[in-house]
Amino acid sequence: MKESLLEQYRFFLKDTVRKTIDFSQTDQSRGIDPPPVEKPFADEATRIGLVPHGTWKKVKKIDLSTAIENRRSHRDYSGEPLTVDELSFLLWATQGIEMRIDDGHAFRTVPSAGCRHAFETYLAVFNVRGVDRGVYRYLPVEHELLVEYTDDRMAEAIVAATFGQACSGTAAVTFIWTAIPYRMEWRYGIAAHKVIAIDAGHVCQNLYLACEAIGAGTCAIAAYDQEKMDQFLRVDGRDEFVIYLAPVGKAGE
Repeated sequence: MKESLLEQYRFFLKDTVRKTIDFSQTDQSRGIDPPPVEKPFADEATRIGLVPHGTWKKVKKIDLSTAIENRRSHRDYSGEPLTVDELSFLLWATQGIEMRIDDGHAFRTVPSAGCRHAFETYLAVFNVRGVDRGVYRYLPVEHELLVEYTDDRMAEAIVAATFGQACSGTAAVTFIWTAIPYRMEWRYGIAAHKVIAIDAGHVCQNLYLACEAIGAGTCAIAAYDQEKMDQFLRVDGRDEFVIYLAPVGKAGE
């Protein structure tokens, strides 16, 4: 690899960029309203209610030490379906809102630089009891699922878009996170992008640990065909694009 490229990509990992920014010129400092905490949706869109926080019946108590010790990446799943109860817990654990501050800010179950939370959570649902196969988006404010579309060839499409990683299509559900960069850029300008990547790790680690409480497993996926995954979710690939995936299923042997 060319030395200049190495330096360029290593620069991304550093915080040197902060010294080059006039933060008085960011949209936040200029008094522009922040983008909303979740992507808007049509009033008539079909939505599915989820089980509220604290009322789950299928989530067992597990101490943090045990969850961390047992954490593994799982690519093989038993074929047992997840329940809506379990799915509701996983969504709350990874992007649930604990307190809404205003239209542009909310405290969630994961940390985020500047409370900006630049992600949307999509689900490719294959085997969740009571939920039809299809692509959904999590609405954290409402704690609901928004129906995006259904497609009988969905599993084939997502496996192709993840370079043949079969687990993305054999899981009970595959979590797909998109980034909406402007949510972070609004506050940090061009210093936004490193912390978006860091925040993605926070979200996925919560998923790993939450899976331990329901006897499930997951495996983070960062290798995928960007254009195919963006097309899979029908997002524009510029102002919103896929950044991370994680299939989830009941853990096999």
